[in-house]
Amino acid sequence: MQKWLHLPILGKVIMSQLQDSFGRKFHYLRMSVTDVCNFKCSYCLPDGYHPDGRPSFLTLSEIENLIAAFAKAGTRKVRITGGEPTLRKDFTDIIRVIADNQAISTLATTTNGYRLEQHAKEWFDAGLRRINVSVDSLDPRMFYQITGENKFDTVMRGIDAALNAGFERVKINAVLLKGLNDKDLPRFLHWIKNTPIDLRFIELMETGLGRDYFQAHHLPGSQIKQQLLADGWQLDERGAEDGPAQNFSHSDYQGRIGLIMPYEKNFCASCNRLRVSAKGKLHLCLFTEQGLDLRDLLQSPEQQPALLARLEDQLRLKKETHFLHQGITGVTQHLASIGG
Repeated sequence: MQKWLHLPILGKVIMSQLQDSFGRKFHYLRMSVTDVCNFKCSYCLPDGYHPDGRPSFLTLSEIENLIAAFAKAGTRKVRITGGEPTLRKDFTDIIRVIADNQAISTLATTTNGYRLEQHAKEWFDAGLRRINVSVDSLDPRMFYQITGENKFDTVMRGIDAALNAGFERVKINAVLLKGLNDKDLPRFLHWIKNTPIDLRFIELMETGLGRDYFQAHHLPGSQIKQQLLADGWQLDERGAEDGPAQNFSHSDYQGRIGLIMPYEKNFCASCNRLRVSAKGKLHLCLFTEQGLDLRDLLQSPEQQPALLARLEDQLRLKKETHFLHQGITGVTQHLASIGG
């Protein structure tokens, strides 16, 4: 049974971080606010988004209660995800509600960049400080082939708008895809030579309905790592609160490169995040379980003790690893369903 420690932070009394039976502490919440996405990325939603009935996503008040509980349990970083989170009409209000919680020190989002050009400054002013933009290729034709949308120029203008708005950190996410964008590394390197952004290559993960695609396009991130080291890139020292990415720097480049390699040994040892789906289900891992409903305990602030108790009980069930090496992909049909 975890013992709660009361720690004074920013004039408030909070509880210690949630911790599982393997000693991993969780200060990072990835919260999906919608399953809807307007892109049709081949590795995630190749047929586009199709709602299962009339979707009912977390309301603004439910989000506020959720964040309040996680903050009391030691959460310091929140990332708003989707689907495509910026499709929510109240996206700016969601940012503001989370930013108003003084215990949350880092507020980020991941987006396809579709609305970024018009709204980057608005979101920054509301309290958003870090942003990840998915750009799987710097070749407009390949970008269209992977995403199903001819929006490359729109997304790139959005990234410029984010840089100009003053965000603490702008990251670019690219899923490694053999036979598609695996020749793009020189273009990406040229881009970050004089641009202060973090480029993150994400190794393709197998989901429940994607074995054929995985086998056709999986490219081990270790191959990129070997190339970077051979070209003089240095592996950065891992910070105490860093996630699973291995980050690399080079004296000749303003930007950095990160590699997320879920098939590497001990990948899960540094796990520090929990996920909540757009419909209010807690997911202890991206792959291994159906998720536990929290929504019944998000209706009022008075339910916070019961919600914290439920979180604590569930963390006892968290597994040591994701079991991808054994070919077990769990029930996740596509990454958009729980904000992958």
